[in-house]
Amino acid sequence: MDKKAISAWDVARLANVSQSTVSRVFTPGASVSEKTRERVLKVAEELNYSPNALARSLTKQKTNMVGLAMKDIQNPFYHEVLGMFSKKLRAKGYKILFLYTENEEIQQEELNQFLEYNVEGIIVTDAVISSNIVTKIYNHNIPIALFNRYDKNIPCSSVSCDNVSAARDIAAYLYDKGMKDIVFITGKRNTSTNQEREFGFTEFFNSKGIQITALEGDYTYERAFHLTKKMIEDGHQPQAIFGANDITAIGALDALREKKIAVPEETVVIGFDNIKMASWPSYMLSTWAQPIEQMVDETINLLITKTKSAPFQTVKLKGQFIHRDTTIVK
Repeated sequence: MDKKAISAWDVARLANVSQSTVSRVFTPGASVSEKTRERVLKVAEELNYSPNALARSLTKQKTNMVGLAMKDIQNPFYHEVLGMFSKKLRAKGYKILFLYTENEEIQQEELNQFLEYNVEGIIVTDAVISSNIVTKIYNHNIPIALFNRYDKNIPCSSVSCDNVSAARDIAAYLYDKGMKDIVFITGKRNTSTNQEREFGFTEFFNSKGIQITALEGDYTYERAFHLTKKMIEDGHQPQAIFGANDITAIGALDALREKKIAVPEETVVIGFDNIKMASWPSYMLSTWAQPIEQMVDETINLLITKTKSAPFQTVKLKGQFIHRDTTIVK
């Protein structure tokens, strides 16, 4: 039989089942007996049959596709996030349509591919999206969820770590250690994650009458390394450095090492995210662990259960301080 001509009807006829049964066998989570499933899969393998997902979606008017928009693909944190979303959505019978944007703000023409493929929901991670575009997407009855960020001006649900509370806890730890000469290396200042972390951190110290130093970073290793190295060369060796994310903290850590400054004895270093690299033996970076798995689960749940009339939800999750070799525990 010509491979190109093989259809679900051919499989159904040889397996002695209905065409709808074949469809259920290839639909994750659909009800079908194990005996029937095995028979259909055996015939499908013999015929080299694979279901046409696009054709099936047109028939059912359900694509089982979720759009995911991302900008900073160089950040290991978002590599982990993408992998977890892919794994968990696949387990629920969904596939990801990935959009990488080089623009600071997602453009309408970029999101048009999500509309063309009739995705059933859209996840926006670190990319900026305007309120106008969100409204246009909702007019197509497609829910949107922001992941790891929050914008009160955008009409959609969001899931993020409680950055303000986390930054306060980090500040409280440093204050309890008697540290007053503190440097915060920021991320991109137009992002909600940085704004919240910077606010929580500085607000705590301001309440204690302590002025911290803020150096403007951009969430990159290179920028943090350069800023830290120059700061040391200019004669300022702080008691502690808090990086707006782990990559920033690792850049600062390597600069301190180059300048022969002992960590944590002379300068404490703390990051944020708890990426896998933070636990590498060469770094063992103390950091705030975002509850990524829980955040991903909450985001998926918001998309799958969202109806047009349901209210938008703002979910903020706690996370925890992970002490490793770059902080003093005692």
